[in-house]
Amino acid sequence: MSEVKAEMSRRYVRECVLQALYQMEFHPDQEDSVIKERGENLEGEYKDFYHYLIRGVKEHLSTIDATIERYLKKGWSLERIAAVDRAILRIAVFELLFEEETPKGVILNEAVELAKVYSGEESRRFVNGILGNVASDDE
Repeated sequence: MSEVKAEMSRRYVRECVLQALYQMEFHPDQEDSVIKERGENLEGEYKDFYHYLIRGVKEHLSTIDATIERYLKKGWSLERIAAVDRAILRIAVFELLFEEETPKGVILNEAVELAKVYSGEESRRFVNGILGNVASDDE
C-alpha cells in the first residue's frame, strides 16, 4: 500500500475516532456501543489503529486535558471549547505525546484538516495554534 493511500485511510480512522469521542461525550452511558458502531467499517490495521487511538485518549485523558489547558488563553477552560474541537485536540495531543511512529507534521496536518471539515476557519487556526505549541514544547 502506498504511503499516500495509508495516510488517507488513517485520516478516515481519525474521523471515526473523532465521531466516536464526540458522541461519547454526550452519551457516556453508551460508550461501548458507540465505539463498536463507529469502528465497524474498519478492518485489519485500521481497526487496530482506531482502537489504539480510542483507548489511548481514554487512558491518558487527564494528561491530555492538562496539556491542552496549559495552552488556552487566560480565563478559558476545556468546557468553553466546542466539543468537536475538544475531540480533535484530544486525538492529536494523544498522538503528539504518546505516538512515536507518526511524524508531528502529519499529526498537526491531520488535526487541522479535521477542523476544516468538522468545524470552521476560526477552529482551524485555534487547533493549529494549540497543537503547534504542544509540538514545539514536546521537542
